[in-house]
Amino acid sequence: MPSRESTGSGTHLHRAPAPSKPTSPASTFWQPIRSFALSQLTSLVRRATLRESDLAPKYEKVHNFKVHTFRGPHWCEYCANFMWGLIAQGVKCADCGLNVHKQCSKVVPNDCQPDLRHVKKVYSCDLTTLVKAHNTKRPMVVDMCIQEIEARGLQSEGLYRISGFSELIEDVKLAFDRDGEKADISSSAYEDINIITGALKLYFRELPIPLITYDAYPRFIETAKITDPEKRLESLHEALKLLPPAHCETLRYLMAHLKRVTQYEKENLMSSENLGIVFGPTLMRAPELDAMTALNDIRYQRLVVETLITNEDVLF
Repeated sequence: MPSRESTGSGTHLHRAPAPSKPTSPASTFWQPIRSFALSQLTSLVRRATLRESDLAPKYEKVHNFKVHTFRGPHWCEYCANFMWGLIAQGVKCADCGLNVHKQCSKVVPNDCQPDLRHVKKVYSCDLTTLVKAHNTKRPMVVDMCIQEIEARGLQSEGLYRISGFSELIEDVKLAFDRDGEKADISSSAYEDINIITGALKLYFRELPIPLITYDAYPRFIETAKITDPEKRLESLHEALKLLPPAHCETLRYLMAHLKRVTQYEKENLMSSENLGIVFGPTLMRAPELDAMTALNDIRYQRLVVETLITNEDVLF
């Protein structure tokens, strides 16, 4: 029964508070399981998102425009105006097929999406163009060769230093150009692991823009000339920022692999210094250097690669 209380202004009723609803044992039992399930679902979604971002990197790429003569009437795909003339009416992107006026090509965004109908080879293809055309994080030839080498060649004496037969290396190159990621580079096809290391080195040598690009080359060479180890590392870290994202990611992956190669130095006799000698001129090429300057740069190229291998975990 509610109680009554008399005051100067009248009588008020006071009701007892409603009893709290008892917690059921089932609710107590399921609550932590629900929380755990929710956390696992969130984790799965996060991992799926990360995997998706790994498979579909957002690399920016400029168009590769070439002067083109169009057959029949043609309209600019940027401004939508007619292309006048009988020959060389405009330009066409050799990588994605975009057709625009020559003047429009100067203001088109760097949003080239290479198409495999236009990108028909793996070797001698621009690195960023290749990874965007195949929608991968790194060139498939790099991933496949490194996976094969690590599966069966890390203890091979003289790994990367000993050359394989050039005819068979050329066969691997043709297989990648023809079959892409379906190329067979297994031991049943190429028993000698030096064929695979030779094919990987050839890929880097034939890049139209080296892995360490022409633009970044002077900064890397100046970094190698710094005698103080700490300052050299700081400068090298800044130099890496000059590389296009696809180049930097590929370099990171390669250096991590070469670091693992050095962990088997007792068996393969390949130290970071030896690998620097092999890969320095392979990954770095200076444009338009005279013979003497190029010769002097070799020791700095070696030192750059050696430092990248040794400090791979710090620099990337």
